[in-house]
Amino acid sequence: MKITLQCFAAVAALLFTGAAMAQAKPVCGLNNGKAASGEPIALGAVVGKTGPDDFSASALASQAYFKCVNANGGINGRPVELTIVDDQWNPEVAAQAAAKLVKDRKVLAMVGSSSFVECGVNAKMYAQEDVMVIAGVGVPRECFFAKNYVPVNAGPRVSGTVAAMYAAQAYKAKKMVCVIPNIPSLGNWACDGAKDWGKANGVDVEVIAVDPGSPDATSTMLQAASKKPDAIVLNLPKGIMVPMLAAAEQQGLAKKIHFVSSTPAYNVDVPKTIGAAWNGNFDLHLEFMPVESAGADNLNWKATMEAFGGKSDPRDSFAQGGYLAARIVTEALLKMDPKKIDRASVSTALRNVKGFKSDILCRPFYVGDAARHNANSSGPIAQVSGNGFKQVSNGCLMAADPELSDLREQEKKLGL
Repeated sequence: MKITLQCFAAVAALLFTGAAMAQAKPVCGLNNGKAASGEPIALGAVVGKTGPDDFSASALASQAYFKCVNANGGINGRPVELTIVDDQWNPEVAAQAAAKLVKDRKVLAMVGSSSFVECGVNAKMYAQEDVMVIAGVGVPRECFFAKNYVPVNAGPRVSGTVAAMYAAQAYKAKKMVCVIPNIPSLGNWACDGAKDWGKANGVDVEVIAVDPGSPDATSTMLQAASKKPDAIVLNLPKGIMVPMLAAAEQQGLAKKIHFVSSTPAYNVDVPKTIGAAWNGNFDLHLEFMPVESAGADNLNWKATMEAFGGKSDPRDSFAQGGYLAARIVTEALLKMDPKKIDRASVSTALRNVKGFKSDILCRPFYVGDAARHNANSSGPIAQVSGNGFKQVSNGCLMAADPELSDLREQEKKLGL
């Protein structure tokens, strides 16, 4: 075991010095080039693939990383088998999917999950069965308020809060409107971070909730503009956000009001779709460092996707989250005796994750044993520039959301 851990430490050091990036091949796991052939380690993921949007990118990136791990010695000889199940954005199907994985497949942990509906449905069952979920992406409130559910991303509340903070910092905005879909467990909660931060910092933030099924973009933008804000915070999925920007441009608001957004605006199609009016005029928070960044781990993520992912698998921030989730789990498993890996020991190992580092993240990541998890609570700000994006913030901004106070205390106890 000592030799294995020394080998693993050497590989990790190689990754973070960037020496491995001189090669086209990705670095993962034991990195010994030997295919794993022992008893498989069963892991699972629940994703919302078919439905209003495709949320499978995270799990696909986790799968690519585990394929790389399996081609390089596995978990000390044991291959990883990741089973991905589609919940179809249906709570009943989500419950069935998780039961299939946890109770029938008997997975040891969930990795790379990304679902709009499963957190609220399955969080209690995960706790009862002592299954840890290292999710690539969490969206609704329940994903960030469960003992056994650990999203790697920041989430819409943190993202919207940081976007509002940047508007106040960069544009001296004192009055804002935050626009959010009227969806249970997302609704006002995701904009209340900006609102609560505003109360403590002399910034007035009003919230407008829109019907996600039939949003009236023109009416919403006129309603927001009638509040005479200095900035409008869009905390919306891309499919709703783009028409809002089009309506704002048509009403002549693009040059009168500063527009900022949470992470969903960070999509390769957005700059071309929204047009020249928003060039240098639309800022957004990123949950991770830019996908174009040249950090060693970000380049390793891209190399992993090229070597082991499908050609059509997205290379976006959701995929960054899934890659990180798989790395977190892999590093925890490699520290264990491969003959003594079971659900209980895996859950303990994952709760003990502390100080996980990647240049894709602004700060070291941790899990811990708290009643909830939101370790990723910062990120840089990007701006639409031509047909792409450029980073405009000086480093990362930390969300000053009062709701995070309990986690800040936990971080102090963990020495982070």
